[in-house]
Amino acid sequence: MKTFLTKFLFYAICLTTAMQSGVAADKLMCGTAKINITPPKPKYPVHDSIFARSLILETKGVRIAFVSLDLGGYTNIPLAETLKKRFNLKELYFCPQHTHSSERAPEEWLNKQLTTIMEQASQNMFEATVSGGHRYFPQLSFMRLIIRDDGRARESWLGDEHYRAVNPERIPHGPVDPAVGIIKFDDQSGKTKAVIMNYACHPDVAWNNFEISGDYVGYAVKYTEEAFDNNINCLFVQGGGGNQAPLFKDGGRESPDDPRPSNYDLIERMGKLLSIEAVKLTKELYPNPHDEADLKVLADSLFFTGRFDKKLNYNVHFSVIALNNRYVIATVPGEPFIKFQIDWKREFQSYGLVPFFFGYTWNGGKWPIYMPDIRSAAYGGYGADNGPDLIEVGAGEKIMLKQLENYYRMAGVFKEK
Repeated sequence: MKTFLTKFLFYAICLTTAMQSGVAADKLMCGTAKINITPPKPKYPVHDSIFARSLILETKGVRIAFVSLDLGGYTNIPLAETLKKRFNLKELYFCPQHTHSSERAPEEWLNKQLTTIMEQASQNMFEATVSGGHRYFPQLSFMRLIIRDDGRARESWLGDEHYRAVNPERIPHGPVDPAVGIIKFDDQSGKTKAVIMNYACHPDVAWNNFEISGDYVGYAVKYTEEAFDNNINCLFVQGGGGNQAPLFKDGGRESPDDPRPSNYDLIERMGKLLSIEAVKLTKELYPNPHDEADLKVLADSLFFTGRFDKKLNYNVHFSVIALNNRYVIATVPGEPFIKFQIDWKREFQSYGLVPFFFGYTWNGGKWPIYMPDIRSAAYGGYGADNGPDLIEVGAGEKIMLKQLENYYRMAGVFKEK
């Protein structure tokens, strides 16, 4: 009898331990932090400070992190490898929001700031629930490559008899994606701690600014955080904004000595309008009670040459992420065009999933600059058939097809035999 009781207690303890381990493993843990990355000794005057925000997600032994930055672009292989090793990350994504009014701080100082927010996020992990969705509203952006009378596309800043430069009449040329996407992370008391705001539009309301500013994005995240009493961090992640311009547009200054001030009323107004919609959506979102914590990540890469310069080589890294088997994220570096975002969302929305397209998002490899769809590459314009170091035609389509295949393989839909 004593032997039986001993064995019974042993197996009961083992079962209880296993159940507790399973429960712990199924928790979604989240950590977030924010830090100022305005250069200590800036070249240009500072109108509004620029920031970096971090978000760490972990469940079932998989840990990834996002770092959004108020910078024009950002890649850093040595820092990425250091942070991945130090914080045990499967993937680390740098997400510059692409403001045209940024200034990058000295590397050593900036590396320290980014390491600090990763450290702070890792020390403040909490059990989280996740919810997400999109809110459609009148567009704030327009297609900046407009087909003219000769059948070729020209940039919006070039005027002709039919079209005025910089679109002062705010004609809503398309296609665009007029929706803001939100992924929200709440703690167990239901208090919102972090949100990802996903929207596609160049942050260049101030075309030439010669001042430091987060442009409309800086105001959008500022107002969003204020709506929650500054108790949340709002990470802005740019979408397929490579050919999307703001309808609110300041023609720009000629030089730092130009006495004309930048029109911050326009910048603030666009940021405010975007924030209003983002806040409404955030407050409407609730986690699905049937969701189970889950995080799947599949990173991949493809090699390309240049469009005209065949000596150029691009090793483009990208990922597909599935959160709770409900939220499906494609990450793509460079400046992808809006068609990829629209197509990605259309693919998954029909099947009850909630898709997000994270452009300007780097996790290794070479930054490909502009990434036009084939139609845009044919009709031309800046970033489509002219611009710096253009990638080969069809690169974006090949990447997105691979993303699609990778998602269905990751989800276990494909037969392996």
